[in-house]
Amino acid sequence: MLQEKLEQDMRSAMVARDEVKLSTIRFLLADVKNYRIEKQRDLTDEDIISVIERQVKRHRESIEGFEKGNRVELAEKEKAELAILQSYLPEQMGEEEIRKAVDEAISSTGATQINEMGKVMGALGSLRGKADFGLVSRLVKDKLS
Repeated sequence: MLQEKLEQDMRSAMVARDEVKLSTIRFLLADVKNYRIEKQRDLTDEDIISVIERQVKRHRESIEGFEKGNRVELAEKEKAELAILQSYLPEQMGEEEIRKAVDEAISSTGATQINEMGKVMGALGSLRGKADFGLVSRLVKDKLS
């Protein structure tokens, strides 16, 4: 289970005195615990992956903001944390694979206009954890526009 792997990696980071990895995993585990309390049930690996995806999104936004603000040292720290978080996500699909999946979803739903985007995105739910949904959304918009 992913939660056990995170806890084991946290202990390894403590022993290795890897402060960046340790703080990243601690923050992630705290987020997982809060999500478990919010859902009032034990979490599945898919639930934990969704928590990781949220943190990945936050880190990408922070990196962008720090780079715009010319804060290179903070952007580098965020990039290091982002790499650690991404190591816990399943193998990500390439852009070509995502394009094929988008094309298939559009043809299977029969969507032709941008107001049917929700239907297409729903059909692409199986990509959760395997694809960057920002990219998926952009590709769907481009196809339906």
